[in-house]
Amino acid sequence: MASTATIQHRAEQLASRLPPLLVEAERVAATVAQGVHGRRRVGQGETFWQFRQYQPGDSPQRIDWRESAKSQRVFVRETEWEAAQSVWLWRDASPSMNWASTKSLPTKAARADLLVVALAALLVRGGERTTFLGSGLAPSSSRLVLGRIAQLVDRGMPTGSLPEFEMLPRYAQTVIVGDLLSPLDEVQKLVGRYTASGVRGHLLQVLDPAEEELPFDGRVKFEGIESDDEVLISRVETVREGYAARLRAHRQGLANIGRTYGWSFLTHRTDRPPHLALLALYNALAGTPRS
Repeated sequence: MASTATIQHRAEQLASRLPPLLVEAERVAATVAQGVHGRRRVGQGETFWQFRQYQPGDSPQRIDWRESAKSQRVFVRETEWEAAQSVWLWRDASPSMNWASTKSLPTKAARADLLVVALAALLVRGGERTTFLGSGLAPSSSRLVLGRIAQLVDRGMPTGSLPEFEMLPRYAQTVIVGDLLSPLDEVQKLVGRYTASGVRGHLLQVLDPAEEELPFDGRVKFEGIESDDEVLISRVETVREGYAARLRAHRQGLANIGRTYGWSFLTHRTDRPPHLALLALYNALAGTPRS
């Protein structure tokens, strides 16, 4: 039997291989998991949807030997229900997310990354099938897919303010996390395409508190993160009210898009605990009304 020191050494070696992001995400997911139950499910259907390549963690009983015999690869058979009852995650990895107003706060990117991986961890804990938009990974409830999602997110892949549209199985759900400051017509176009294909979704806007409050005074030069634009304002306090009104209008526009297409719209500030946003997202996926 291995000694306590040996076991501890092995445990530390194993933990050292996990990305810090995944470790933190698991901690946040564990906090939320104590207060939630599994998402509501519909009964399994037998309608064939697609063949996909076998992945570690798949049950051997699901292998379709006839289809596999046609090539050098092994395929499993997925039903429409299995594909539909899946959650496709995405977060904004554009340069504008790499900003925090103070050193005591995480960047918007760091918080979005944490929330997406924590949500994946929470879904996997509940036996739900999940994957990452644009990754090519098949939805799975295996911890292997959780590790792959964490690696993708940790490497900052894929990039973009909004995801590229891709065909998803009807009745799947998608979660899009970012600052959602893109033009409203671009957001509406993406949401509309997904809705037309039978996909339900959830939008989570992550902002730094300074982006909500514009707490600066006096002469301030604002520099663009994704462009070379600069704006010098001699007295920021004189534009605060107008800025707040534009932000409210943009948020109302996002809420209207969600209401029109049946998507949820949530907001989160980086100075607030991440588990609050995670719980709200999880409840939205479950269709649980927010209090």
